[in-house]
Amino acid sequence: MKTNGVEEKKKIMIINSKATIESVYAALVMANGARMEGIEAEIFCTFFGLEAITQKRMDHLKVATVGNPGMHIPTMLGGLPGMENMVSHFMKKEMEKLDIPPVGEFLEMITAAGGKVFACKLAMDMFHLKKEDLWEGVEDVLTIGQFYERAWEGKTHIIFV
Repeated sequence: MKTNGVEEKKKIMIINSKATIESVYAALVMANGARMEGIEAEIFCTFFGLEAITQKRMDHLKVATVGNPGMHIPTMLGGLPGMENMVSHFMKKEMEKLDIPPVGEFLEMITAAGGKVFACKLAMDMFHLKKEDLWEGVEDVLTIGQFYERAWEGKTHIIFV
């Protein structure tokens, strides 16, 4: 978009606050799509969203089966032993059929295209995590103030997932 003949920078900042497959992949797909359209993209992982960038957990995300109206199953069934693992297995199989990459590979694609990934300092402190616990491509650990400073640059949209 141009204002007074000058190209304005477009930027999307996605806040990922959940550790479910559906939330993490929503953030990844949106960030990747933005980069493909020439839009700057940043992902800020906070609270349980840190699981998407924590080395030990990023490959073990699950589908939320309890209280998820999109599952179209009664909450009681969603809570049965093994249901979360079974549904997560089927979701991952469907994603493989569509050639959707695993979380780490998807993050690599986004950062290789110029996207950035950040972790929330408050959440890191709450969960006693260190930067060394995170996926190696995480750019930095930011306070919320630092996150907002980054949002002031150019024409920025913030999406909360």
